[in-house]
Amino acid sequence: MYIEIILPVPFSNTFTYFVPPEMEAHVMTGSLVRVSFGKTKQYSGIVSHIRQTPPEITSIIKPILAVESIRPAIRRLQLRLWEWISTYYLCKLGEVYKAVLPSGFRSETAGAYSERKETYVRLTSLYSIDENLPNAFEKVKRAVKQEHLLLTFIQFAQSPETFAKEIPKKELLRISNSGEAALNGLREKGILQIYEKTISRLKTYSKELKPLHILNILQQQAYNEIISSFRQKDVCLLHGVTSSGKTEIYTHLIQETLKLKRQVLYLLPEIALTNHITDRLKHFFGDKLGVYHSKINTNERVEIWNNLLGDDGFQIILGVRSSIFLPFNDLGLIIVDEEHDSSYKQQDPAPRYNARNAAIMLATMHGAKVVLGSATPSMESFYNAQTGKYGYVELKKRFEATELPHIVPVDVKELRRKKKMKTIFSPLLIERMQETLDKGEQILLFQNRRGFAPGVVCKICEWTPKCRFCDISLSYHKKNNQLSCHYCGRTYQMPAKCPECGTYNLETVGYGTEKVEEEIKKLFPQIPVDRMDTDTAKTNKSFQEIISKFEAGETRILIGTQMISKGLDFDKVNLTGIINADALMNYPDFRAYERAYQLMSQVAGRTGRRKTQGEVILQTSHPEHPLIQMVLQHDYKGMYNMQMEERELFKYPPLFRLINIIFKHKKEEILRNMTQEYACLLREKLGNRVMGPDKPAVSKIQNLHIKKILLKIEHNASLSALRDILEQTQSQILSNPAFRYVLIQYDVDPV
Repeated sequence: MYIEIILPVPFSNTFTYFVPPEMEAHVMTGSLVRVSFGKTKQYSGIVSHIRQTPPEITSIIKPILAVESIRPAIRRLQLRLWEWISTYYLCKLGEVYKAVLPSGFRSETAGAYSERKETYVRLTSLYSIDENLPNAFEKVKRAVKQEHLLLTFIQFAQSPETFAKEIPKKELLRISNSGEAALNGLREKGILQIYEKTISRLKTYSKELKPLHILNILQQQAYNEIISSFRQKDVCLLHGVTSSGKTEIYTHLIQETLKLKRQVLYLLPEIALTNHITDRLKHFFGDKLGVYHSKINTNERVEIWNNLLGDDGFQIILGVRSSIFLPFNDLGLIIVDEEHDSSYKQQDPAPRYNARNAAIMLATMHGAKVVLGSATPSMESFYNAQTGKYGYVELKKRFEATELPHIVPVDVKELRRKKKMKTIFSPLLIERMQETLDKGEQILLFQNRRGFAPGVVCKICEWTPKCRFCDISLSYHKKNNQLSCHYCGRTYQMPAKCPECGTYNLETVGYGTEKVEEEIKKLFPQIPVDRMDTDTAKTNKSFQEIISKFEAGETRILIGTQMISKGLDFDKVNLTGIINADALMNYPDFRAYERAYQLMSQVAGRTGRRKTQGEVILQTSHPEHPLIQMVLQHDYKGMYNMQMEERELFKYPPLFRLINIIFKHKKEEILRNMTQEYACLLREKLGNRVMGPDKPAVSKIQNLHIKKILLKIEHNASLSALRDILEQTQSQILSNPAFRYVLIQYDVDPV
């Protein structure tokens, strides 16, 4: 028996091995096997294909060393998804395998899975029969402590709340207030048995389940339209304004899918949002729900994976982008919430996939339906809905008929000209903040830059500190008096004087969330303030602590980056301040206006979600800018139409497909020569579809110089033919010894 194996290495897609006769009965597609690779290494690999005849290769075919899984570690449909990811996103199967299979499965990794064991106590078989129990008490009538411990066990075992025939040893000793000696005495007398048991790390839900909330008229109408659209189309875009109750519609769709005995995948863009939604879904679905993301430990990930490999695994999985790779048996529905969010795109390492698009392919493989939900859909999804590829359902009003927030523009340029801007806050925003606090309500302040200031400059010679390893200016973090590179993470001490001219004239430029927090504390010294960005919310736990304090009313003002824009639901927020709208628009990217609209609308949507209309103060130097006017009027379709004109003119998505080819090398001259030659070779076959090579905005990261070539490809072009062209070009260029160590990466559909 000869097998093709996927190994966690970025080389060939598969490697050929043979199976010794004594192992053949245990090997099947999806099995995990251990093999030797090269001279010294051993890897766990996945069997992708089985054949009985030897392949036509000249190299020596090695035997596998062991079969590591009793049953396949992945299903056949998963393998198909891996192959699609590898083909579409121009990467190797080994890169997919390494990224998606929990490391606990692989024997060569340090975090290999270990079962969780716990010591339990139960009656021996002799005394588990009721009529023999009096004999047990007869044996211990002179041992008071043993008698007490035995009585406690019997009482606990017969309790209607527990009704357990076995009890964890720790729990028994705790509730009986007994010691090890009494327990060992009962064991020696043959009354109790002490043994180890494998325990699941997955928590169970013990509360009583609640019925689903009844949908209001508009939600019910949207629900009916989604069901109707599924009769003709497999994907439906639910375009619902913020706080319109999309989650309630999702729960009813989930319930209908479970009635068909099929599974549901509910995708969220951020790990931090899973706790918020988990609590809501657990009330309705209890232990049918499993949660999967990168912050749960390796052992728990393996247990969730194994749970789904079983016939009675989780029926609902709530997770982030990596959840699409779980071993579902029969998916019936995939929900992609906040489908516009760029967090669905994996950046590094490969595979650089978009979970939204991959989820649609996964659904196709399972014969499942997909709901894409957003208040501000991606232009790609909206275009697919407008052209009839997807179904389209719109929810125009908020739940309980609350009005969308009133957005008030403030011309900060004019205020500065008149010298009325004393701080980074306009007089109107300060006035509204005071009124809101006086009413006992809460405030959100949005500034999409962390740190104290995005830059430092010398007023005399204009020296600016830059990272020694990246081509980027350093941001100033006042709390630690440090300069930080937001690309490689390195930190530097803030100099007391300018290292160029020696003067003490260094000043900060611009402002981030840390400075906003400092200014707020000066204005409202008695008010509890918190800040939420990647400096303060580095872990899921710290994020939840910040959210919990704000929900409980302990924090009155919450300052944050885009983290505060994502799906959070606060009862008492009736004022939001967008501190610097212009910074969102002035970004060198063709998606800048789309993203700016989405961010401002989503942040505004956190306001006034309970009956009272909220207010948003939007500070800008260009209040008449068309995009700002569209944000003020909640005019998504106006933004879409404006952007589509530009994208058609300049051949951008959703009308064309983009592929970024990224080149990295330590020496700039080698990189320049290589990319020019690469671009020439590509132009011979692809013509004016090839743009560049160019330097990106940040052209050096971690001591590697970077260049990019951009491909603009028609949607009807053959991807397999394009892949062949790229592979031939790469092979040809890397045959030159001078270019051998240039790193080449492909980013399909970059965001």
